[in-house]
Amino acid sequence: MDFIASSALPVIMSFAAVILIFGKDYTDAFLSGIKSGMTTTVNILPTLIILICATRMLSASGFLTWLSGFLTPVTSFLRVPSEIVSIIVMRPISGSGCTALIDNLFSTSGPDSFAGKCASVIMGSSDTIFFTLFMYFGAAGVKKTRYAVAASFLTLIFCVAFSVFLANIFYR
Repeated sequence: MDFIASSALPVIMSFAAVILIFGKDYTDAFLSGIKSGMTTTVNILPTLIILICATRMLSASGFLTWLSGFLTPVTSFLRVPSEIVSIIVMRPISGSGCTALIDNLFSTSGPDSFAGKCASVIMGSSDTIFFTLFMYFGAAGVKKTRYAVAASFLTLIFCVAFSVFLANIFYR
């Protein structure tokens, strides 16, 4: 590791010298990349604002609490801790909302509890569906997502089920 750290600066300087010797104008390419990135940012900004507003409205409406209570009998049959049902419901919608729920779970149940470990495995096994799809499809200008949402939810269901299965094996 010390060899890599001590040789990093000479390698970078050598690459810089090669770039200067061959005389290509990388400044124009760099500025072109910045311009393209700014255009993409401006194009996806409305989608991001709509997504943030919808997430906050859904959280404030109480629907997630109701849905969590509705799903609790099914999830208890599947040996999913009742404390993480709201995390499972929030995971496809908002990553930051899910992180806040996990922080609350850790402060009430503890990070070393079965619910805390199970929630941690779920957080590591899945991603926020709507944010990811809206950002990628919004940046690419795709209007019809075809089967992307359904496939993402099937993947999320598999990830949650397998995470709970593994947590039951390793942590119970």
